[in-house]
Amino acid sequence: MPELIAKTALDGRNLTLGSATLAELPLAPITSIAVFPSGAKAVDKGLKTLGLTMPAPNSVLEKDGVRIVWTGRDQAFLIGVAPPAMEGAALTDQSDGWSVLSLTGASAVDVLSRHLPTDLRLGAFPVGQVLRTQLNHMNAVVLRLDEAAFQIMVFRSMARTAWHEMEDAMHMVAARAGVKI
Repeated sequence: MPELIAKTALDGRNLTLGSATLAELPLAPITSIAVFPSGAKAVDKGLKTLGLTMPAPNSVLEKDGVRIVWTGRDQAFLIGVAPPAMEGAALTDQSDGWSVLSLTGASAVDVLSRHLPTDLRLGAFPVGQVLRTQLNHMNAVVLRLDEAAFQIMVFRSMARTAWHEMEDAMHMVAARAGVKI
């Protein structure tokens, strides 16, 4: 019987240009939690077993390497662990449907700003903030993890396009800074 091996959409690509590094992150369990009307207490009870709660709008919570990321009204992604038993919400495995890119470095904000219609300055988009937005023409979930560190989640089917767009932006920002490529 053939043995199937899970692979990421970009096979673990990694690129550094100028002062920015773009990398595809390894696969991790991603579960969508969509809270039913009047199901919030039951969901909080289930998430409590992980030391988490539903995140406030535009925020991310993390504990012991497990993240819960706001993705919309009464919706979140639980990342890094299989979900605990919980009632009060529809749980959907999204692990194979998303790709996660990491963008880090001193010019990360400049690179990301080329395609995001959002003010990414630290005062407007602080550490721990999340956006459900457009990355050029693609739907994306963007997390700010540090002053110069972002995670960008896009649909797996758009991973190569997102990579191409980000690589182009990295070339432009590096060229503007006078970096020979």
